[in-house]
Amino acid sequence: MCLGVPARVIHIDGPEATVVLGSVEYKASLLLLPDVNPGDYILLHAGFAIEKIDEREAAETIRLFNEISNFDVE
Repeated sequence: MCLGVPARVIHIDGPEATVVLGSVEYKASLLLLPDVNPGDYILLHAGFAIEKIDEREAAETIRLFNEISNFDVE
């Protein structure tokens, strides 16, 4: 089983994006998903952006993560 975590893209530098999850920034490879822009939400898995999702879906997934884990990822 794999887990993709929603993250918001804040900066793109070539094939790499800086994304934010909660208050933490991560680097994400865009090699599997090149059509991404700042402000987009992506699913982040093992350092790779694997799917673009809309803001509503990202918010709902974050809400569910928070509900089941009591871990605040916003």
